[in-house]
Amino acid sequence: MSSTDNQSSRHSAGAFDVRNVIAGLIGLYGVVLVLVGLFGQSAADREKTGDVNANLWAGIAMAVFALAFALWTWLRPVVVDPGADVTGDEDPAAH
Repeated sequence: MSSTDNQSSRHSAGAFDVRNVIAGLIGLYGVVLVLVGLFGQSAADREKTGDVNANLWAGIAMAVFALAFALWTWLRPVVVDPGADVTGDEDPAAH
């Protein structure tokens, strides 16, 4: 088996990587907060926060955090070992 065969048999965790789930959820909440900050802000809400649009700023921060997680997943993917036992047929005490 050559090194190119070994490289082609390796694959990443893809959608099953927990960083994708975290990025998706935090990104979704961030987008919702940005939209609420842009379109659902009242004068009473701004008065409560000292004239700061807290929903907008928190949403932007969450969107940046989600983007950072997505970028991390893309730049450093988790490589799944092709020899790993995924069926669970082996006796764990044998290791």
